[in-house]
Amino acid sequence: MSSLDEYFKCLSDRERAIFEGAISMGALFHQFTGTPVNQDTLESLKAAIESSIRLQPSIEDVKVEIHLDYDENEFGYVSLEGRMLDVKITSRFKNVKAIIRMKYIDELKYPLIYVESVKEE
Repeated sequence: MSSLDEYFKCLSDRERAIFEGAISMGALFHQFTGTPVNQDTLESLKAAIESSIRLQPSIEDVKVEIHLDYDENEFGYVSLEGRMLDVKITSRFKNVKAIIRMKYIDELKYPLIYVESVKEE
């Protein structure tokens, strides 16, 4: 057992895969909301988010969509909000793959973070 495994010994591989994806999604949400963005910076912001989150332990893939269908302020940008984000993080721990999702749910009026799927491979 590696020294890192000692800290997670109370989690199953399934729980660890979910944990790694969910903690990364929480970091993404709290790190990037409020970021100024417009059509000119949209692609570079998406790439920066994806690249930085992929650095986290057990993260296999990150896909970010940003919906900029809001009016820019007088300075030519909007502040990124949770309702603009549609994110899918794929995390893997050993042979368990978890997909953690965040998207705005109209009926909840909330950018919900949830487990989309978990499977052993």
